[in-house]
Order: sequence, then C-alpha cells, then structure tokens
Amino acid sequence: MRAKEQHLESGLQKIRRSTRLHVLMRPVWTVLLALSFSVPALSAEPEFFMLRPDVERAYGYTHAVRIGHQVKVSGAVSMDAQGNPTAPGDMELQMKNVYGDLEKILAHFGLTFEDVVVENVFTTDMAEFLEVSSEFRAKLYQGRFPTGSWLEVKGLALPDFMIEIELEAYAAE
Repeated sequence: MRAKEQHLESGLQKIRRSTRLHVLMRPVWTVLLALSFSVPALSAEPEFFMLRPDVERAYGYTHAVRIGHQVKVSGAVSMDAQGNPTAPGDMELQMKNVYGDLEKILAHFGLTFEDVVVENVFTTDMAEFLEVSSEFRAKLYQGRFPTGSWLEVKGLALPDFMIEIELEAYAAE
C-alpha cells in the first residue's frame, strides 16, 4: 500500500508544479496574445503576377506568385511580348534577356536579386552557359549567390530557347 501512496503523492506533486507553472506563465501568454493582434499578418491569399498575360494564358501558366514571405517565379525564357523566341543561337543575349525579365518580376514584388534564395538554371548547352554567365551573375548577385541547381537538358519549350531560369525569393515584409 505504501508504494501506491508514494505514486499518488508523486502525481499530485507534478500537478501542483504544472499548476504553478501555468499561473506563472499566464502574464507571458497574455502578452503574446496581445502581440499577435497588434502585428499585421501577411495575407494568406496568394498574389499572382503575369509578365505577359496573353502569352501566359495561352500556355497556361502564371509567371510568379507570392504566398506570405515566399515568391516563386516560373522558368523565364528569352521571348518577346508575343511569346516568340528572341536572340536565337546567342546564349549570352538570351541569358541577359531572361535576367531582365526576372528583374521586372522581382521589382513587381518590391524585391531585387539580393532577395533571391533559389535559382534553377536549365540550359541546352551548359559549357556555353558557364562561359558567358560567371561575370554577369557575379554583378547581379554581388558575391552572395543563391542555392539552386544547374541542369543541361535536351530541349526547352521551343527549339530556339537555349536557357530557362526559375527563381524563389524571400520577401522580408
């Protein structure tokens, strides 16, 4: 019987300690609850952005979406306003056109390449991309490069596309 009494007493002590902790934590919980109502929450609704609405509707995609602090950007390729490839056969110019479009998309959300955390590159010629990209990207990212993957692929959406880049960015606000 003594063992049962000790076990019961031990359980009661645990309850008393947790009750004291609950009473001691009540002011902290009150402050946290008050703060949760005073800090503006990010919209839970996704914000979609189309760079070339007619082209994107025709192909069935949206170029970017912001959800909370994250901005996801679909793969960008070197194209004109009608969706036609630009600079066929010129990797460097296609790359610069792609980064130009990505810059416009980031700017829509108030971001720059400094906010990019993931960059995925798909190219039909990795050797040529490596040859033309390092200096340009170093200026773009100013020495702090994002994570990501670089993949050489057999082909992209249209035969004249040589490079496609998708991004993810972090929006602090």
